[in-house]
Amino acid sequence: MVNVYCSETTEFKVAFFDLDPMNVVWHGNYVKYMEIGRCALLDKIGYNYTEMVKSGYAFPVTDIKIKYVRPLYFGKNAKIVSSLLEYENRIKIRYEIFNEKGELTTRAESTQMAFNISKMESEFVCPEVFINRVNEIIGKGK
Repeated sequence: MVNVYCSETTEFKVAFFDLDPMNVVWHGNYVKYMEIGRCALLDKIGYNYTEMVKSGYAFPVTDIKIKYVRPLYFGKNAKIVSSLLEYENRIKIRYEIFNEKGELTTRAESTQMAFNISKMESEFVCPEVFINRVNEIIGKGK
């Protein structure tokens, strides 16, 4: 069983410019939806990309996995649930995208690792400021 430390749900409407010639969302745009969900989750934690840079870190994506279950269609409402699975050594987030009927359309995961900007080096643990913010959210704060 995978631990979920915290989650955030974000709603969106499928835009025309996200479609492919078959009038469904083009497969590459699901990464954009993941980014929308990731940003909402990081905002909830209080450690968004602006905060990362202020603390001296970047978190490049090192891996993405996507499983397409069913398509999303133009003009329809959808939601993405972003769940934090790992946070001490890397950021690992699971995404589940649902259509307006509540049906699962996509499962995905992304992995990011800490990069110390001043040292120009990857790090194999997340910075303490991020770990502390997650611990506060999940009730493990000091």
